[in-house]
Amino acid sequence: MIPKSVLKALREQIRKELYSAYYYLSMSAYFTGVNLSGFAHWMRKQYQEETSHALKVYDYIHERGGKVILESIDKPPSEFKSPLDVMTKVLEHERSVTASITALYELAVREKDYPTQIMLDWFIKEQVEEERSVDEIVNLLKMIGDAPAGLIMLDRQLASRGS
Repeated sequence: MIPKSVLKALREQIRKELYSAYYYLSMSAYFTGVNLSGFAHWMRKQYQEETSHALKVYDYIHERGGKVILESIDKPPSEFKSPLDVMTKVLEHERSVTASITALYELAVREKDYPTQIMLDWFIKEQVEEERSVDEIVNLLKMIGDAPAGLIMLDRQLASRGS
């Protein structure tokens, strides 16, 4: 049985993961609107990944005999200034998700909920990768600056993302 405090936090994590998916889908729409289909593709893959993260927690709660209760998801922003603005926001958001998962792990430790700690190990490793890949894109965008050719090349690179 999942301790009540951990169950409540896991439910909240589902909401956060689904918001992340919604946020990234909004960013994908922005990129489609400014004709950066590679960035749009990359963000859509992020959307799919975040949805799978929510389902991982969802399934875990059920596996442990808990009840999933879904809360409402906030409306994400739809206006952005530039690709760098978007990717900087993604990096900030991923850092907030990392902090949320870390706090959830710390709660599981305090509650001596070892199965949840083991499940969250995967998320912690995933967040390291998430932050690294987004940070790389942010740094490339900073190097590109206002050079359209560099942006087009990065857009093509991001279009090749498979998962």
